[in-house]
Amino acid sequence: MKPVLRLVQLAAAVLTLGACGGQAPPAAGAAAVALATAETEAGGTAAASRPAAPQAATPAPAAPGGRTGELVNPDEITMVLLYHELAGVPAPLDQWVENDNRVTFAAGPDKAARREQVRAELAAALAAVRGTGYIRLTLNDHLSDYDPGYGEFTLRALAPSSTVSFRALQQEVALGFGNGRDAQTWAVPAAQAQVIQDSFRYGRDVVLDLLLKITAAQPATRGGTIITDVLEYEIRTQQGNKLLGRVKPMPQ
Repeated sequence: MKPVLRLVQLAAAVLTLGACGGQAPPAAGAAAVALATAETEAGGTAAASRPAAPQAATPAPAAPGGRTGELVNPDEITMVLLYHELAGVPAPLDQWVENDNRVTFAAGPDKAARREQVRAELAAALAAVRGTGYIRLTLNDHLSDYDPGYGEFTLRALAPSSTVSFRALQQEVALGFGNGRDAQTWAVPAAQAQVIQDSFRYGRDVVLDLLLKITAAQPATRGGTIITDVLEYEIRTQQGNKLLGRVKPMPQ
């Protein structure tokens, strides 16, 4: 665990990087949560937004490669750095350093020292995401109508074709769900389904608190895709934050 002072210093570095499309990335775990508040570059999600999720203990089984680290609602930069670490694609540090405001707008005699400073911060942040095998992510979604024939609701945000997009450092990383076909369905008895539908004041907007296990990374031009399996999630109403259920779409 890094000292609190170091987290504050690194968060300040992120703010400086943001204005030119290059930001210093946050650290994993608690550092990622602290630095998320300092993010200055707007990022996008596909059909989902990301409010804060409650933290929980790191799961016992290790992800591929013996990875046991966990990120909680990582920001845009963290996901770009994590992708490079997972895919084994060298991060374009030289480009990121030159795009940093502290280098771009530094006086000539000061540029060398500024480059060294920014490069050291980026290298430290890259090292901080190593060993990450799990992601806790919060998504907003809309619960489908209940299908009495199949006895289930459907969650579009977890469909096999759905991704969550992270844009930073002039790159884009998508987060996909390898077991989305199973994860998107929530099977419940008809009687329980009626109780669930009666829990909403209007509409069926829900919040999903997901535990994801990283399984692969797929390179692409100027970014790539991180593939995960949904291990479990909680479903809550957006209005009132009422717990509707807990789902485990695959064996632990």
